[in-house]
Amino acid sequence: MVQMSKVGIIRPRVNHSAKLRLFCFPYAGGGSSIFHRWPEQLPSAVEVCSIQLPGRESRIRTPSFRMMGPLIEAVTRSISPYLDKPFALFGHSLGALVAFELARKLETFHGPRPAAFFASAADAPNTRRSVPILHGLPDDELMKKLLALYGTPHEVIQHAEVVQLLLPAIRADLHVFETYTYEPGLPIRCPIWAFGGTQDEQVRSWALEGWRKETTASFSLTMFTGDHFFLLSARSQLLKVLRANLDSMLQSIPQIDMHRPEHIG
Repeated sequence: MVQMSKVGIIRPRVNHSAKLRLFCFPYAGGGSSIFHRWPEQLPSAVEVCSIQLPGRESRIRTPSFRMMGPLIEAVTRSISPYLDKPFALFGHSLGALVAFELARKLETFHGPRPAAFFASAADAPNTRRSVPILHGLPDDELMKKLLALYGTPHEVIQHAEVVQLLLPAIRADLHVFETYTYEPGLPIRCPIWAFGGTQDEQVRSWALEGWRKETTASFSLTMFTGDHFFLLSARSQLLKVLRANLDSMLQSIPQIDMHRPEHIG
């Protein structure tokens, strides 16, 4: 059953002496390899931990999650053993919503709080508008819609066989996104950094500003040249900003309150 599927935690460079872990959540259909080279440009005291969801890359044959609730439950179980150090969350597009709901769940169960949350290419959930229902479209129509709305990474559209392999995961992720319902609640208590693309027609700066309402701590917004996938096209610029923020966080690690319980629900 999909509910029993495990979420993988991939560490491109295992770093036992790391002072902070950065958990990275990919966009719809994306896998952990997106973040494989990030450690090269981030502080050496940061260990990158990529979230590998079922249905892609090394887990291509495992059924994908189709609803946010079971997905968050699985992520919480898988990530719990790695929360013994200060940590931050980064999510791009759908990944930002998943990371946000994880942060809320940890706070609900009085778990360890993230030191920061980086929301990339994602409308704040409190600004959420009606979204087009795409997950049930025929293959050709689905790809045309995705290209028109968001664009698609070049390495995907250049290879038809890759598209066919990714479509089940993309459909499942779209189902998660399209059926997600935001429930207003208490803001999280860590800083939120929002990132956006200047040419992203679907995620506008005003919707990114909405993340300000989801934290009781500080908020900042940075825009990068590029469309919805500036994560790839402006990677160096993004990582430069991310590195600066992480460097600042590392200086205050002794003051970060982990408040780790024995069990997280």
